[in-house]
Amino acid sequence: MSESTAVDPGAWIRGITIRQPWTSCILAGKDVENRPAPWSWRGLVLLHAGQATERAPMRDPLVATAIRGRALHTRAVIGVARLTDCHQDAAGTAPCSRWAQADAFHLVLADVQELALPIPWLHGQLGPWRPPQDLVDQVLLQLPHLAPEGTS
Repeated sequence: MSESTAVDPGAWIRGITIRQPWTSCILAGKDVENRPAPWSWRGLVLLHAGQATERAPMRDPLVATAIRGRALHTRAVIGVARLTDCHQDAAGTAPCSRWAQADAFHLVLADVQELALPIPWLHGQLGPWRPPQDLVDQVLLQLPHLAPEGTS
């Protein structure tokens, strides 16, 4: 295990597991992730492409355009984003994003950064999860500017 960070990664970064093609859509500009329950976490999240790939959404023109030319990696961390908000759109109002689904909680994502090399990762879960130090160290090799203050 590397000693590149002195701060517990669970204190400043989480992971989020998302099925494909949605994970790749986020890398291409999808600015919300729809979830059935609210999240309290705000901050950086590792974008983990889960094991499953949903085929039906790939027929949607919005999704098809977003993923055109992209590899649909699974079981790998493929990027990092900043989770800035979580909300539901008020009844009768316009959706906050073209990606927002009615009656879902919208995790608002910003500052999305794609990893040049996907990092294989077989673990994940629906809610925010705490990444282990070795996974964070692998991400920081590609995106060293993400390290929190107090790290070496």
